[in-house]
Amino acid sequence: MIIELSDPADPRVSDYTHLTDVQLRRVREPAEGMYIAESSRVLRRALDAGHRPRSFFLAPKWLDDLSDVLAAHPDVPAFIGAPGVLEEITGFHLHRGAMAAMERPAPVSVESLLDSARRIAVLEDIVDHTNLGAIFRSAAALEVDAVLVSPRCGDPLYRRSIRVSMGTVFQIPWARLDAWPAGISLLRQHGFTTAALALTENSLTLDQLAERRVEKLALVLGTEGEGLGPQTLAAADCTVKIPMRPGVDSLNVAAASAVAFWACRPRT
Repeated sequence: MIIELSDPADPRVSDYTHLTDVQLRRVREPAEGMYIAESSRVLRRALDAGHRPRSFFLAPKWLDDLSDVLAAHPDVPAFIGAPGVLEEITGFHLHRGAMAAMERPAPVSVESLLDSARRIAVLEDIVDHTNLGAIFRSAAALEVDAVLVSPRCGDPLYRRSIRVSMGTVFQIPWARLDAWPAGISLLRQHGFTTAALALTENSLTLDQLAERRVEKLALVLGTEGEGLGPQTLAAADCTVKIPMRPGVDSLNVAAASAVAFWACRPRT
């Protein structure tokens, strides 16, 4: 159902208004049960994951590219308009040409993910959505079975996180913990060894951890700058570090996650 826009104040496109207002989106999208999938590749991945579209929002030149998607959802509004009109609605130029407002899937229970996983990532209070999306992309590529996020962690379905992940947030199952670091006890009940990435005097190297061939491993990554909290470090089964050249103390958390996921991937 194609609808041509001429008025930037059209109330039918309220899902797309002022997408650059970060604080508003963080509160509004979860509260309204929606998220924004940006770019044709990302929205296709969302649809392939079984997520339901509320509407599509695109420049006219993208109609042909998404003709199969629109044909498969004939009752879903597809809003089109001149670039200037679309930019006035969203607050930025649509370089990627197309968006979709999607219904958020129902939350997944932590326990359901732990039952079948061998490798999980636990993200403590990571609030930078660029880092969050990059971690999900690495997790999806490097044999991590699931991601758990702490109560204060950013939203994996925030627009920037989805975009940076290239839509892999839809491919890897994730859930939000009710409590952290108390949730470590739940991981332990499901047979996981928790390895916290931190530079401490007794930290194992990634190679030493990999040599242990742990059957079920949870890699815990901390927030940007401050790293993991002292209660988390005390509760974890071990700490692990990535050895560095002299003069460099750490990697960005997203880069560190990729290194750790690769080094600790399951060995057959």
